[in-house]
Amino acid sequence: MRITEYVTFDAVGLAELVAKGEVSPAELEAAAREAAQAVNPQINAIVETWPTDDGPHPGSSPLAGVPFLIKDIAVSMAGRRTELGSRLAAGNVAGADSSLMQRFRRAGLVTFGRTATPEMAYSNTTEPVLYGATRNPWDLDRSAGGSSGGAGAAVAAGVVPMAHATDAAGSIRVPAACNGLFGLKPTRGRVSVGPDFDEIFNGLVVHGSVSRTVRDSAVLLDQIRGPEPGDPYFAQEPSRPYAEEVTRPPGSLRIGVLTQAWGGHRTSTPVADALSRTVRLLESLGHQVTEAEVGLGVDWEEFVQASAHQWTANLTASIDELAAAFDRPIDSSTLEPPVLAGYHYGQRVSGAQFVTALAIRNRISRSLAQYFRTHDILLTPTLPELPVPLGTHAEGAEALDGLGWLRRLYDISPFTATFNVTGMPAMSVPVTADAETGLPIGMQFAAGYGNESRLFRLAGQLEQANPWSDRTPTVWAGHQAGH
Repeated sequence: MRITEYVTFDAVGLAELVAKGEVSPAELEAAAREAAQAVNPQINAIVETWPTDDGPHPGSSPLAGVPFLIKDIAVSMAGRRTELGSRLAAGNVAGADSSLMQRFRRAGLVTFGRTATPEMAYSNTTEPVLYGATRNPWDLDRSAGGSSGGAGAAVAAGVVPMAHATDAAGSIRVPAACNGLFGLKPTRGRVSVGPDFDEIFNGLVVHGSVSRTVRDSAVLLDQIRGPEPGDPYFAQEPSRPYAEEVTRPPGSLRIGVLTQAWGGHRTSTPVADALSRTVRLLESLGHQVTEAEVGLGVDWEEFVQASAHQWTANLTASIDELAAAFDRPIDSSTLEPPVLAGYHYGQRVSGAQFVTALAIRNRISRSLAQYFRTHDILLTPTLPELPVPLGTHAEGAEALDGLGWLRRLYDISPFTATFNVTGMPAMSVPVTADAETGLPIGMQFAAGYGNESRLFRLAGQLEQANPWSDRTPTVWAGHQAGH
């Protein structure tokens, strides 16, 4: 298959070709590898590729034979490295598949490599020391977002139609916004993180994907959702497959709009203008859109402080475990300044402070749940600004402590983390773009706990009303591969 043809299909479309016998999984994999070779030297999204085994045996899965990439954290593939973007974990090889990897295999996906992540996924940009910065294929001087920045850049550039991603404070939605993709963060408990973890960062982390079409994300979530024995969280199963929701009308939804983020963070003019255009589109589709007042139930600074306690305590425990496993020191030779600062901050977090942080999580969850008693959807920008220049996050980072670093991350992405705290589903949709620069702008839509179905119905409607799949970035495999 020629690259110019390969990049025109989404994952479901490619799998349909395989099912019809029009193309083989091996041919698709060869096209994906060629695409990676063409664009990755410019964007640095993929840190490793590997030979695949005999490959999937196409059957009933709607994704069988599709090339796929996994993120370099939170998923384990037997015999392959998972290094967390860190020198501390360099060379780490997984001994067995995690539950999620087993599900990827059962779905027939052809996983041939891993994508870049910031160190320990502890940033909303992907610029690790270990493998270097991932660049945005729309503008190589800008961030691709994080922590699933490698996944976002690889999908946006046409290497694969979708890729694995994780989200602890926006790490699916931020790269989706930066790279012009669709990215849905599922409900807490929707996808198992087992068996090595019962939860990651006290339930903040969830697994999902970034994709160029809504149906790809829906179909993949259908393939990987559901609990495993021993999971601490459970999300009620949907009444029908998510793949069916994408084409169902959402009805007239009650949508509240939050233009300015909690904590007084201001939304830039290009993003505010994009939000206004989105509101007009929603109204034209028959939705009831009103300005929203959404309280967190706590002061913003209290939220940031609690997050710092929760995040750094978890980070410290993970670093101690890795250092012991690899017999490596915990210092600047193995960790970058923000992560090392978070480690030292976490060492000072008391048990009482940690329990208080969880109590604040409860207050925020209860407060947001009240909003969804009277509204179907909350709309916000995914990010308050266009993708930031590379190096923005690192400026002066050496002087920040663990709290200061979290505050910086929340300043850059103030809309997203709330929905990890509450466990509610939220998605970034590339509804529009900046008229001046052409850079994509993502809009975030959140729904009540367990209500991904409503989000998929709305996303499918928006995709039909204002298609985005024909927008391609400067670095695009379709015109980089020389075919």
